[in-house]
Amino acid sequence: MDILPWQPENTASQHEWALKNITTTFFTCLSWQVESTTDPINCPFHYFCETNSPKSLPSIIDLTILFFAFISYTATIAYTIKANTTMKTQRRYWLPSGPILLPLILIAFANGRRVNTIFPLANLGPALLQLAHVSVIAFEDSINREIKSVLVETSTISGILHASLYLESVILPYYTGLDAMVSSSFSGECESCVCRREALVVGGRLVSYRAWSATMFAVVATLCARIVCGLTGKNRVALLITSALEGLSWVFITSDCVYLMLNSPRGGLPERVAHGAVLALICLHVLKRVCNLLNYVSSNAKHDRIMH
Repeated sequence: MDILPWQPENTASQHEWALKNITTTFFTCLSWQVESTTDPINCPFHYFCETNSPKSLPSIIDLTILFFAFISYTATIAYTIKANTTMKTQRRYWLPSGPILLPLILIAFANGRRVNTIFPLANLGPALLQLAHVSVIAFEDSINREIKSVLVETSTISGILHASLYLESVILPYYTGLDAMVSSSFSGECESCVCRREALVVGGRLVSYRAWSATMFAVVATLCARIVCGLTGKNRVALLITSALEGLSWVFITSDCVYLMLNSPRGGLPERVAHGAVLALICLHVLKRVCNLLNYVSSNAKHDRIMH
């Protein structure tokens, strides 16, 4: 019988393939099971992956989602540069919070556990949700007392809530698996068996970002305040509350964006670029707001000089 010679490159490729399989197992694990340990001193907690996500969708799905994300980002930049702060509903169709792209984002997030080939939604999903948040806060619909405008804004609120909930179900298993892989030692009893010094919690302890968070509640509260403000005729108190909630939303969105850009779970360039692009969009919007304010002050000053 012929004996095949040992080839180092084959061994290296097999090791790389095995490491990739282990990484995929950890990042797609939906349920971690703790079991009794025979070494309570060196291995107080022994875990193994009990359930994994379904098989990933084809890579064409990742590219399609990336394409629509690019469209929504480009549309948001275009509207930020050209459009007024208050926009008509029909001009918002291609914004991330519009009636076309927001449902597509919901569909992508609802199947996010299976979008895990080229651009996993566990990595790029937060940037897409932040883009939707920016779109919601930056571009305000003209809300009047007609039921149609109220329903449009209510549907946006529902979309933001569902998008956050769907993304939460995508990133929590990912962050849990990341913590299990980084902060544990392999026991060798199975592919996913690990020993830990502390209990494994849902979402892990390495990444503090959450989709279902104070940022989401601030954005939703801003939308609700806008509805109340439109229905009550924009009285002074309602306007002050709405402005305060908008400012709080901007602070939370910017904080999340900076945090994920500096503390990317896997430290990959695509994630940093995505969050950096959203941060650049926020800066562009703030710059436009400042320019509009300066123009307003300048025009009022000229008007006063003419009157005197």
